[in-house]
Amino acid sequence: LSPNTNKKPVVILVVGVNGTGKTTSSAKLAMLLKNHGFSVMLAAADTFRAAAVDQLTAWGDRLDIPVVKGAHNADPSSVCYTAHQQAINSGTQFLICDTAGRIHTRHNLMQELGKIERTISKQDTKAPHVKLLVVDATTGSNAVAQAKEFNKALKLDGLIVTKMDGSGKGGVSVVIQQELNIPTHFIGLGEEPEQFKRFDKEEFIEGIF
Repeated sequence: LSPNTNKKPVVILVVGVNGTGKTTSSAKLAMLLKNHGFSVMLAAADTFRAAAVDQLTAWGDRLDIPVVKGAHNADPSSVCYTAHQQAINSGTQFLICDTAGRIHTRHNLMQELGKIERTISKQDTKAPHVKLLVVDATTGSNAVAQAKEFNKALKLDGLIVTKMDGSGKGGVSVVIQQELNIPTHFIGLGEEPEQFKRFDKEEFIEGIF
C-alpha cells in the first residue's frame, strides 16, 4: 500500500461477516500504516452495532488515530462520505472504512455495500481504492462461500485472514486464491496490534509443513 499521488486519501473498504475480527483488523491495519509513517483515519461505518463503534473508538484512542462516526443506526454510506471529506480536507493519506458485518446470503445487505462504494466514489472516482475481505482462517469452506458472495458485490482486491494462530493454518486463503484469484494481503496472528502483518507467502508455506 502506498499513498495516492493526487494528494487524495487511499480509501480502504474493510468488509466481512460478524465474528471474523473485522473491526479489530481495521484498527490493526491503521496501526501498521501509522507505524510506516503514514497519516491514517478510521471510519466507524458499522453503525447498526453500537459495540463495533465503541470498539473502533477505543482502538482509535489507544493508537492515537482519529475515528469518524455517525449516530447509532446512521446510514453507513453517509459516515463513509463524511469521513472521506474530512480525510481529503485534512490531507490524510489513508482512510479505512470499517463496514457493518454482513451475512453474505442476505441480498439487501450486500447491496448496501454497493451503495457505500458508489457514495465514496463521489469525491474521488477511483475510490474505494482497496477492498479487503476479512475471513476467519478456521472457518474453511464457509469462508470460500463468503469470498464468492462479497466478490460478486464488490470485486475484492484481497483478503485479511484472521486467527492464523489457530489450528486452521489458513489453507482457506490458498483455496480462495485458486478459485477466485483473490490474494491474501494481511494476516492476524493474535489479539495484540503487533500480531498483524503483511502476508508472506514463503513463510506461510513453511508454516504448513
